[in-house]
Amino acid sequence: MKKASVEQSYAIAKERYQSLGVDVEKVLDKLQKVAISIHCWQADDVTGFENLNNLGGGGIQATGNYPGKARHIDEVRTDIAKVLTLVAGEHRLNLHAIYGDFGNKIVDRNEIEPAHFQSWMEWAKEKGLKLDFNSTSFGHPKSGDLTLANPNSEIREFWIEHTKRSRAISEAMGKFQNDPCIMNLWVHDGSKDLTVNRYKYRQILEQSLDEIFATEYKNMKDCLEAKLFGIGFESYTVGSYDFYLGYGAKKQKIVTLDTGHFHLSESIADKISALLLFTPEIMLHVSRPIRWDSDHVTILNDDVTELAKEIVRADALNRVHIGLDYFDASINRLGAYVIGIRATQKAFLQALLEPLDTLRQYEANGQYFERLALLEETKALPWNAVWDYFCLKNNIAVGEDYIAEIQQYEKEVTSKR
Repeated sequence: MKKASVEQSYAIAKERYQSLGVDVEKVLDKLQKVAISIHCWQADDVTGFENLNNLGGGGIQATGNYPGKARHIDEVRTDIAKVLTLVAGEHRLNLHAIYGDFGNKIVDRNEIEPAHFQSWMEWAKEKGLKLDFNSTSFGHPKSGDLTLANPNSEIREFWIEHTKRSRAISEAMGKFQNDPCIMNLWVHDGSKDLTVNRYKYRQILEQSLDEIFATEYKNMKDCLEAKLFGIGFESYTVGSYDFYLGYGAKKQKIVTLDTGHFHLSESIADKISALLLFTPEIMLHVSRPIRWDSDHVTILNDDVTELAKEIVRADALNRVHIGLDYFDASINRLGAYVIGIRATQKAFLQALLEPLDTLRQYEANGQYFERLALLEETKALPWNAVWDYFCLKNNIAVGEDYIAEIQQYEKEVTSKR
């Protein structure tokens, strides 16, 4: 797309938004700082680099067999580095515990240490990224149906130790990068069919969490991720939304909202203002569920747009952490990355461009016709011209131009794997 036409369209859009009291230059400054935590597992379909026999499963399933999957740590890093050339902004990288730099050594999950992630810290610093982290409870011989909620003390202690070590790794990452590392805890614990000891398993999970969080850290933040159900755990999930909401509010932990982990009729956007009153911060995992938690690539749909608007309307950009969480193996994996990151940024751009002061004034005055009318008109405002300029300003591909770059990368790199 030609620079002159982008700049001309932007000038017209800027004037249009100015007439509604929106300072577009300030909006672009804010968007530049909206950090998205990019998930490493889209590159290799949640395989990781363990030398164990990764069993998969545990409520997780990547579908598709598109060629070019990253096979080892260097290929994941190469792919993510390419993605960074196609997206604007200041971002983060989210690692699962199974993505350590283990070399040829067998390191079980209750043995992982900060040293296994030192090369990630150094690589991220070189690329201008900050790191976030996740413990990994699935895909292991000791996963089974229950991990932290397991009545078997031997298995439960294995996963408690793994999670403690994951927190210690997160602390080391946060200290290295001089910015808190967000450590997400999600366990698949549950049951495929009718369960009669629901209270017992949740009681055990609470006790496990208390033991895990007994050590306090300064350079990491804990967050807890709920789920409606998982594959093979359709009837009962120990770590439900209600469980983690109660625990998070009580212990002042961050609650993670994964957009694929709720009933499809639920509004995740509506949960933002409720949680912010009772929990210190929120972690988002942005995905696209179709019929179930299918982890489709995030696109610019109503769900993501409304979520971004609610965060901006609540003045909560400094209290909500934004991460992606999908793994689509049916299409070009780098393309999936770029589509999802850009879609999320577009949603926040639209949110930041809302004439919020006027809308708030209409609402306060009971001018509901005016409020609804302006909300409708904002849908047709030239936000896309602002988006194109944002890309141009950051020296990345404008519009659909990134498609050709990904095709070229596939031809030269991923097709040869």
